[in-house]
Amino acid sequence: MSNRVASVISHSKIAKVIGLILVTIVLMQCSTSATLERKDIKPNILLILADDMGYGDLECYGGIAKTPNLNQLAADGIRFSNFYAAAPNCSPSRVGLMTGISPSKMGIYSYRPPGSQMHLRGEAVTIAEVLKAEKYQTAHIGKWHLGCLPQDPTLNHPQPVDQGFDYSLGTENNAVPSHLNPINFIRNGVAIGEQKGYSCQLVVDETETWFENNYNPVDPFFMYVAFHEPHAVVASPPDLVANYSDYPQKRAEYLANVENLDIAVGRIISSLKARGLFENTMIIFASDNGSYRLDSNGGLKAVKSFVYEGGIRVPGIIHWPALGSKGIEINEAAGFVDVLPTICEVLNVPTRDIDLDGTSMLPLLQNRPYNREKPLSWFFYRTSPEMSMRIGDHVILAAAMDTTPLTHRFSMPDMGYVRSMSFATYELYDLALDPSQENNLIDSHLKASYYKNAINQQLHDIQENGHKWETLPLARGKLKLKKDWVRY
Repeated sequence: MSNRVASVISHSKIAKVIGLILVTIVLMQCSTSATLERKDIKPNILLILADDMGYGDLECYGGIAKTPNLNQLAADGIRFSNFYAAAPNCSPSRVGLMTGISPSKMGIYSYRPPGSQMHLRGEAVTIAEVLKAEKYQTAHIGKWHLGCLPQDPTLNHPQPVDQGFDYSLGTENNAVPSHLNPINFIRNGVAIGEQKGYSCQLVVDETETWFENNYNPVDPFFMYVAFHEPHAVVASPPDLVANYSDYPQKRAEYLANVENLDIAVGRIISSLKARGLFENTMIIFASDNGSYRLDSNGGLKAVKSFVYEGGIRVPGIIHWPALGSKGIEINEAAGFVDVLPTICEVLNVPTRDIDLDGTSMLPLLQNRPYNREKPLSWFFYRTSPEMSMRIGDHVILAAAMDTTPLTHRFSMPDMGYVRSMSFATYELYDLALDPSQENNLIDSHLKASYYKNAINQQLHDIQENGHKWETLPLARGKLKLKKDWVRY
């Protein structure tokens, strides 16, 4: 081979190498730009809430009901083993979820019956308001239970549109007369009459209506889907009830109710996938409190309305492909009050002007060091113990020697009692060793006084800073002493 030919080949090889290097640099720049661009895309956020679903109702939590869609969501995402509602019953728990603040501090001390003056006040900052300010489209579909719905001029409570939701289809409280053919749905302030079908499927029908008629693909969305199931009065499709024929009728209807909810969740997931939205949507699933059925709470102590674990620990699932986490179980305690600060950290929205009780879960989701700023705590004056607080693996509970007669709705004597009560007895459990809360350590634990002081301070905080209602009704109707309640 001549020197000239060898030189040409050599130069040719050099040129090819230089060309490959240049192509690689360009591709890397494009890839980096694309990655940065993807990071700038805000995730859609879908918050799905069950009503009165117990910790042990889903198959992925050891339950009996067939729940393949939620099982898959957990398998492809993150499942919490210690996830907590904000309260042991409906209204206060939803307030904690929407605001990131203890519901008692917001003045929501109990569930809200029809006509009650108690409501989420307009000055509260909700997740929807935070996200609306970030140019999110916002929709609420399902149970509301934060005030009257539709507007009652004698009460004048903020409506969903006043608290950040551009669109709303919902009910003030439960589906009436049951989950089947409900008559009390309100769409954007207007009653729409009886709807044929089961509530959870009707709720999903409305999500489809929203996507078809209201969704703008340019901006991200926040959708709050609050199912009525499996709250009583239960109504389930007969073909699903037949799946549980080995169980007593009421149990079979309840399990079928959970399965029907799972089918509804599956429809939402299929819709997101069909629209190309699933991969960029953070889905958060939980229940507003424990079940009223003891056999649905996974062996935890007590039921809905109690601040033992059975009343407050709930299933918690987060699915968000951008995290890169799949099939992860998180044992760290987290809950409803942490949702708003988590969303704010994801979007880099400052929260320094809001005195939150929750702590962002994002470090947990990213497997980074996590430091909870305030312990999780729960308060309900109508049951005993009235308060619990979780600090690490330990939970302290406290009870007052209450002789106040109780009525069903929150009344003026109840407000006075909350402001003046004090604790007389305590219970302490190590949940890592004793999740069923059978071994009370209060008389033997070296740090018992520390835990007592912590929960006493939390009660003092509620009494000093919790909103005081001035126009509550007097106690009326059938009165009951708290000692008559079943104590677990």
